[in-house]
Amino acid sequence: MNKNELVSAVAEKAGLSKADAASAVDAVLDAVQAELKNGGDVRLAGFGSFSVSRREASKGRNPSTGAEVDIPARNVPKFSAGKGLKDAVNS
Repeated sequence: MNKNELVSAVAEKAGLSKADAASAVDAVLDAVQAELKNGGDVRLAGFGSFSVSRREASKGRNPSTGAEVDIPARNVPKFSAGKGLKDAVNS
């Protein structure tokens, strides 16, 4: 499912126009992104939680040349599925 399909599904389930559903989906995604950017986390009961994890600097290898490459430290987004989502997928 891509974003347009998600907007269509939200519009149908919530009885909204596609334009209103697109605004709602964009607002949710923007809110999650803004919270993660500020170092916070977002917990949605029964669905899961979004958080930011710190990945330290490391050494890697260029697969074509075998040369060692420095990989800089960075923050990466992380999603952990909640019990409700896990149960829905496995039933």
